[in-house]
Amino acid sequence: MTQGTLYIISAPSGAGKTSLVKQLIADMTDVVVSVSHTTRPRRAGEVDGVDYHFVSVDDFKAMIAEQAFLEYAQVFDNFYGTARKTVEANLAAGQDVILEIDWQGAQQVRKILPCQSIFILPPSIEVLQQRLQNRGQDDDEVIARRMRDAVSEMRHYAEYDYLLVNDDFQQALAELKSIVMANRLTLAAQKQQLKKLLTGLLGESL
Repeated sequence: MTQGTLYIISAPSGAGKTSLVKQLIADMTDVVVSVSHTTRPRRAGEVDGVDYHFVSVDDFKAMIAEQAFLEYAQVFDNFYGTARKTVEANLAAGQDVILEIDWQGAQQVRKILPCQSIFILPPSIEVLQQRLQNRGQDDDEVIARRMRDAVSEMRHYAEYDYLLVNDDFQQALAELKSIVMANRLTLAAQKQQLKKLLTGLLGESL
């Protein structure tokens, strides 16, 4: 079985990362999003194990002590982390795994597992602010903070393997799919996937 590819996808809040990833998962087979662990309270409509694995602070800290996370961070008063065991199991099962994490988490993961990393940019700072305002979820102070955080996040774009601009959603989605498909067609991946065919064509075992 071909080993899956680990993808890190990062973007400033409002760039459309979550919508793109959700549609990618719907359109392509054998692609999954890693469900993070968090200590923040569950919001209305969220499902444990689907949106996040909701755990206590004590349980989260115990997982840190056990080195159970590929990456973790404290954001304000809450912890967020990616469990290593689940990611590795999905990869071994031949699934491509997506981590939706920030640049700091990306730096941690790169030290542990091979991966492909993608950064998604908005088409302009004005569009980014408009998208945040259109959500209707945050007041002006929170939006201003998110804008400052966005600029800080975007300064790390050069650490990534691929750079996309989410101006036209369908175009950005097509580009994201092309990255996943291209990685599935590498020699190493195809040699495993097409082992039987190659043996038959060449008349020798590989």
